[in-house]
Amino acid sequence: MICVSIGRGRHKQVVAEHRHLVEQGAQLVELRLDYLRSRVDLNALISQRPCPVVVTVRRHQDGGLYRGDEDQRRVLLRSAVVAGVEYVDLEEDAAAAIPRYGRTKRIISYHDFRKTPDDLVEIHQRLAALDADVVKLATMANTPHDNVRMLQLVKQAQIPTVGICMGDLGTASRVLTGRFGAPFTYATFHHERQLAPGQLSYQEMKDVYDYDRIRGDSEVYGVIGDPIGHSLSPLIHNTAFRAQNLNKIYVPFRIPKENLEEFLRDARDLGLRGLSVTIPHKEAIIKHLTRVDTAVNGIGAANTVVFEGEQNIGYNTDYRAAMDSLEGALKAIGKTPEDLKSAAALILGAGGAARAIAYGLVRRGATLTVTSRTFENAERLAQRLQCRVTPWERRLTVEADIVVNCTPVGMHPEVNESPYEFQAFKPGGIAFDTVYNPENTLFIKQARERGCHVVTGVEMFIRQAALQYQLFTGHEAPVAQMRQALKRATSAVKY
Repeated sequence: MICVSIGRGRHKQVVAEHRHLVEQGAQLVELRLDYLRSRVDLNALISQRPCPVVVTVRRHQDGGLYRGDEDQRRVLLRSAVVAGVEYVDLEEDAAAAIPRYGRTKRIISYHDFRKTPDDLVEIHQRLAALDADVVKLATMANTPHDNVRMLQLVKQAQIPTVGICMGDLGTASRVLTGRFGAPFTYATFHHERQLAPGQLSYQEMKDVYDYDRIRGDSEVYGVIGDPIGHSLSPLIHNTAFRAQNLNKIYVPFRIPKENLEEFLRDARDLGLRGLSVTIPHKEAIIKHLTRVDTAVNGIGAANTVVFEGEQNIGYNTDYRAAMDSLEGALKAIGKTPEDLKSAAALILGAGGAARAIAYGLVRRGATLTVTSRTFENAERLAQRLQCRVTPWERRLTVEADIVVNCTPVGMHPEVNESPYEFQAFKPGGIAFDTVYNPENTLFIKQARERGCHVVTGVEMFIRQAALQYQLFTGHEAPVAQMRQALKRATSAVKY
């Protein structure tokens, strides 16, 4: 179950949002009375409530807006109990002063906006001893390992416990807490109105993660990177799981470089069965794999990991997806894959995706030149694949039948930028952009206007995700549903 927090300044706004949420399927709502700017009229908020509520008056030191008299705050909380609300949320120091009454259940809560304390278990024990029906722990994640500590505590707790880590390092815990036994999780009314760091919206919890389908035996998959908030991989993989009614969940994990090894050690404690890998881990993850496919060895980068027993098996689906996309483009202009042997190609960028596409083009006999804003990176890639290299400043002088953008230039929100120039595109050539959000980048627009056949990032992204999905599940991916979900999310324009 998802508890949706409402924090608004006026009673009418709270009531309206409460009704709207119930119409959208919400079953539990937290009323954050500390957000109200006028004297609280509790009866106006709860007398005709359309679903059960948690009443909370959060103080400033606990992450709330209440700065008034503590005795008055406790009077308000006692009034909610007397009025018979379903839940009242009490901090540790207030719990003893507000005894149980009637059918109202007690959530005894603890918040730490700086860290996840080392004595988390002891804190939980103190809260549980305060006549708690539910214990709530919300702490700041400073490392990905904090999520593991929190979720394992939820799993082992003898009393129902909601345990979540805040911040973007803790997002996964908000989605996975139910899998580990939490009676509910928390979400905000709208993604632009977070009431706590890293909080997801009710719509995201429903539409992206389908939270109420997650069970204790749900298999966990995810994407790791830093940053990771922009990734649409959770949307398309969860869409596919739902389409095929599979008991699986896919979540984002922000993993800084220095935490990669520790995270992989924690993977099985999180229930992880597979990972998508993105910037900056595609090369670094290789040394943590026990087995890799041929493409990973040739490319020096992996974008997929499957956990089988004690084995961490690495794959590169970028390579196959990119080559399939290019061969589809060649077919569309009356050519065959054999024509790559006489083609001149230019790759912009030298990261993980560039490595995969460069490897494929060299294997197929294309004359390849690579360039990057960091010349040393391009030079290393060129040396590895025995192809040409040129400085970034001279990229427009390279005559190319195929131009591939493997940089993030043009990605949302910098949609008015391109790593290439209109006049440099070769009419009748192929322009391939790996950026998928937006699909219609400035690079793609200019190439199309110049008379090029284009391959968008959506095409490659869906292809590589479909290959990952097959590795994860053993099923053919529902590609149409995945593509539709991605295009809806990016508001793609069809040409």
